[in-house]
Amino acid sequence: PSPQLCPPPGASKWDVREKVWDYLEASGLADFPRPVHRRIPNFKGSHQACCSIKQLDVFNRACEIKVDPDKPLEGVRLAALQARKTLLVPTPRLRTGLFNKIVPPSGATKEILRICATSQGIKEYSVPVGLDGKARVDLVVVGSVAVSEKGWRIGKGEGYADMEYAMMVSMGAVQADTPVITIVHDCQVVDIAEDLLDDHDLTVDYILTPTRTIKTNCKRPKPQGIIWRKVSYEMLGRIPILKTLRYREKQIGKDVTVQDEHSDLANANPPAALNQKAMAENTRSQAAMGSAQIGQHYVENDSLSPRLEGSGMITTVYVGNIPPSVRVSELKCALREFHATPLRLVWQGTQHRAFLDYKDKATAESAVSSLKGLSLGGNTLRVELAKNQRNKGQAWIKNLPLGSCVQPHVAR
Repeated sequence: PSPQLCPPPGASKWDVREKVWDYLEASGLADFPRPVHRRIPNFKGSHQACCSIKQLDVFNRACEIKVDPDKPLEGVRLAALQARKTLLVPTPRLRTGLFNKIVPPSGATKEILRICATSQGIKEYSVPVGLDGKARVDLVVVGSVAVSEKGWRIGKGEGYADMEYAMMVSMGAVQADTPVITIVHDCQVVDIAEDLLDDHDLTVDYILTPTRTIKTNCKRPKPQGIIWRKVSYEMLGRIPILKTLRYREKQIGKDVTVQDEHSDLANANPPAALNQKAMAENTRSQAAMGSAQIGQHYVENDSLSPRLEGSGMITTVYVGNIPPSVRVSELKCALREFHATPLRLVWQGTQHRAFLDYKDKATAESAVSSLKGLSLGGNTLRVELAKNQRNKGQAWIKNLPLGSCVQPHVAR
């Protein structure tokens, strides 16, 4: 471990981070982008450290590699592209999904591959990978602010690398023995007290520096999936894909109670609870209608939401790519689960779509964000604000009573 950066007894994670950032800047080891504070720091010699990954069997055997987008990992991304491996990077701040796949243009030159490995290349040459993309990651490469020779890691404090790994476990994209590598400067290898680690913290199996390759033989288990009790509603709103994974895990019977859910339930007022019960009864009766419901144009005024009368700002959300096997009751259940219940739902099953009315544009945009990445029946749904002509075309059905059905060819 670096003698210059030996954390004092009782040091917190933030103490360790600040000490590393300060030292990199003061010693002249920091590299662009600067200052390195609040970042996974880039350092002089990072490319040399990255190149040593080519000597590892775990890299040479890997077909699909997930590499974080941080600047000091650019050399690893380039090595993966040059070796014609499938390169996955996390989507920025997990706003629209989990992975993007880097797809260099056909016949890409060395210079183009070099661009593909940069942050600009990630923007220009990547395509999103849906939750149903069946990713099978053979190797994970993450950045670190500090790491110990035992494999204990400290990131920049936002928790994205830990969450990304937990989400990959939830998706089945990584296994317990999938190796994890980090790239750091020698001075970032420090002693870390075990009591600083939590059960959601990601550990590493290899540390690559400009001068060393360290196999940690880490015995501490990696996260076994998403620890929902540590996920807040705020985080669910910020990372929409979490909602999809939570919905999936709930469907198979897992406990997905989030950290602030119990207090919310305790404060729920009786009318809301009664309304939810009524909605559930309506869902069950709708499901009982059987296959005849599929293919009909179904319009529902949601009892959980205020009435539409008197509102002139209704905004409609389009939901497409709905599989033929999915019933309206399944969509309604997902909407409630994701806190995106509309004022009114227009179901067009045979056309694989639905329209959701919200009280204003802000509420509609929030629903679009919440439902991004939602998967039903094996399809990732397409969710976006509806075009104006769709709103106009549906105006005549706004006052149909609850449960009304019309032929799907009538409303466009």
